[in-house]
Amino acid sequence: MGLMNPQQVEREAHRAQANRDELVERIARAVREDGTVEPLKGMSLHRVSWPNAPVHSVSSPAFCVIAQGSKEVFLGKERYQYDPYHYLLFTAELPVVSQVIEASPERPYLSLRLELDPTLVGSVMVETSRHPSPPNHADVRAINVSALDAGLLDAMVRLARLLDTPAEAPFLAPLITREIVYRLLRGEQRGRLCHIAVLGGHTHRIARAIERLRNEFNRPLRINDMAGELGMSVSGFYHHFKAVTAMSPLQFQKRLRLQEARRLMLGEDLDAASAGFRVGYDDASYFNREYKSLFGLPPLRDVERLRAAVGQNGGLGAD
Repeated sequence: MGLMNPQQVEREAHRAQANRDELVERIARAVREDGTVEPLKGMSLHRVSWPNAPVHSVSSPAFCVIAQGSKEVFLGKERYQYDPYHYLLFTAELPVVSQVIEASPERPYLSLRLELDPTLVGSVMVETSRHPSPPNHADVRAINVSALDAGLLDAMVRLARLLDTPAEAPFLAPLITREIVYRLLRGEQRGRLCHIAVLGGHTHRIARAIERLRNEFNRPLRINDMAGELGMSVSGFYHHFKAVTAMSPLQFQKRLRLQEARRLMLGEDLDAASAGFRVGYDDASYFNREYKSLFGLPPLRDVERLRAAVGQNGGLGAD
C-alpha cells in the first residue's frame, strides 16, 4: 500500500476521532452508573467516575480498549499504561494490580474488554495460515500495550453498535470478534497470541504450569516435581516462568493465595485465620504479615476499608 497524501491522512484522522467519540457515547449510554456490565457474552463494559485505588485481580486472555480516560496495570514490578490511543492485550491468567488514573464525573473512564477464546485464536491462525513464531525471550511477557490502529478501532465500534440490535448480536458478534483476532494476528503483538493458542517453544509448558497453580494454589508448591512433570530443568522452568509472568512460581502462588483469601473474607465473611488456612497458610501470623505486605493493611482493616468503599461507590473497579 502506498503512502497516503495529506488529504487522505486528514480524512483518516477525522474518521478515527469520530469512531472514538462514538465508542464513548455508546459505552456511556450502556453503563449509566459506575460499574461493569456484560451486555454480550465475552464482552464487558466498565465505567468509573474517579481515579480509584489499586485493584488486585487475576487477568484472563483478553483484548482491552479504553474509550475515555486512562489506566495503569502492574504485573509484578512492570507497569503498563494505556488510553484511547492504545490497547492492552492479556495472553494468560496473571495476578495483576490495576488502577484507573484518569477519570472524572464529567469525563468518566469508559472501557471495553473482549475475552479471547484460545480455540478461536487457534482456528483463525489455521484458517489464515498465520502461525506466528513464538516471541523471542526478551518479548515473551504475557501482557503488553500497543497502538490501537484504525482497523481495530473500527471493529470495536461495530461490536459496540450491536448493543442497539440485540437480535443481530448472536450472529454478528462472533464474526466481528473473529475479525479482531485476525487484525491482532496482523499487528505487532501477533507473536504474543501464541500464548493464547498455546503454540510453540516453552510457552505451552508455562501455560500448563499457570493453569495448575490456578487450580491448586492452596497446595504446597514443589518446584522440582512440577518442572519434572513439564519436562524442564528446575532452572529452566524458573527462568521461563518468570519471563512470561514477571514473577517466580512462589510469588505467583502467593498472590493467588492472598487474593483468594481477600475474596473469602469479603464474599463469605470468613475471619482472617480461617481464610488464611483455606488458601494454604498454617501460620496465622505469617499470613497476616504476607497479607499486609501485598495489600498495605492487615486483613481485618483492609476488609473493613473495602466494605466501606463498596458502600460508598457501589462496587470495586475492574477492567
